[in-house]
Amino acid sequence: MTHATPLPNVGGKARWLVSFAGIVALEQAESLRGAVLRAAPLTDVDALWVHELIGAEVVDPSGAAIGVVAAVEANPASDLLVLTDGRLIPLRFITDRQPGRLKAELPPGLLDL
Repeated sequence: MTHATPLPNVGGKARWLVSFAGIVALEQAESLRGAVLRAAPLTDVDALWVHELIGAEVVDPSGAAIGVVAAVEANPASDLLVLTDGRLIPLRFITDRQPGRLKAELPPGLLDL
């Protein structure tokens, strides 16, 4: 059995403390170095996963294309979607998602910067 506990963010990065049943000492944990460890997947329905964001089309509320996500960049204020044309969209402006498609409600002029 495993247990995962979210820890406070440091430098805008999420951290987790993961424990495994029967592993209580540093020496036991070190003996697992290089081993493939598995745990049940997290089931947060509101979570946005990087591998699901990359390649997604970003549209405005009317459905007009804004761009395609090329990467996700960590940022303390809000992670940034990096579009293929280099423009940046703070993740906080994503209001809806469907597989391969993200809806963004952006403040006027944000993409003009």
